[in-house]
Parts: sequence; structure tokens; C-alpha cells
Amino acid sequence: MYLSDMEKSRWTARDISLTAVMTAIVFLLTFVPKIPIPLGYAHLGDAAIFVLLCLGGRREALAAACLGSMLADLMGGFPLWIGPTLIIKWAMAETFLHMAKLSDRDFLTSPRTLLALVLACLVMATGYTAFGAVLYDSLTAGLASAPGLLAEGAVNILAFYAAVKPLQKFVR
Repeated sequence: MYLSDMEKSRWTARDISLTAVMTAIVFLLTFVPKIPIPLGYAHLGDAAIFVLLCLGGRREALAAACLGSMLADLMGGFPLWIGPTLIIKWAMAETFLHMAKLSDRDFLTSPRTLLALVLACLVMATGYTAFGAVLYDSLTAGLASAPGLLAEGAVNILAFYAAVKPLQKFVR
């Protein structure tokens, strides 16, 4: 490994501080807002994750996505979901990063960005449905959550577009 590769893999105080702030944002937007939807409520944590992936570095935003969401599970009284949330939020964020062309000047109006958001939300809904079936030992219980999870994904896609538009000039 070259020295420059080793330097890139180190976390600086700035990286850690940025990740901590981003983790707090994801946590707060997952834990606090409760938007009524059929079969439950939605939060805005996934929209925050998508925005942070656009604004921040990949490593910091991925860490914040996982840590902030896991902390919301812990503080919300759902510690059973911490492990699945780690896997699901990481997969959701990676799906978005690999599908969206964030380097494009007009990425907000790109159909590819919308497709990336939809696929990322489908990964999230599928992951929570599958883990719900396993954790509760019932496919019916897992499938019962799917409509609410899909509605939550739609809410987060709309929130992403509303939040990222004014921040577009800061996108990498």
C-alpha cells in the first residue's frame, strides 16, 4: 500500500466531526418527525441520508446513515432491529450511490436519480420486510409492513427533492 493510499484511509478529526454531525442529523430526522401514513408513520431519516450522500463524502455519509439509524432504533426501543438496520441502511445508501450520477450538473432532473431513489427505497422496504419475517418468524408479519415501508420510501423521495433543491450548489 502506498503512503497516499494509507493517508486516504485514515480518519482525520475533521472526518470524525463531520460524521458525528451527519449522524446526529440522520438520528434526529429518523427519531423525531412522525408523519402519518397508512398503517403507521414515516420519518425523514432516509431523505437525510440521500441528501448527505450528495453533500458529503461517501465514507462519512455511509457511516452516518448506519450509525444514526441504528441509534434511532436503540433510543426508540427497538434494539432487536439494530443489526438489520446496519445492513439495510448500508445497502440502501450503496444502491443510491452506485445508481445516481451525482457528478452530473443536472443530477436533480435526471431520471437516473429518481430511479436510484426508487431502487434504494425498494432495497429498504425489501430488507425490512425480509428481516421482519425472520425476526418475527412469520412471513405474514413481514409482508404486513411492506405497504407502510413503501409509503415511507415515497415520503422520503419527496422530502429529498424538497431538501436538496436549495442545497444543489453545494453538491459535489
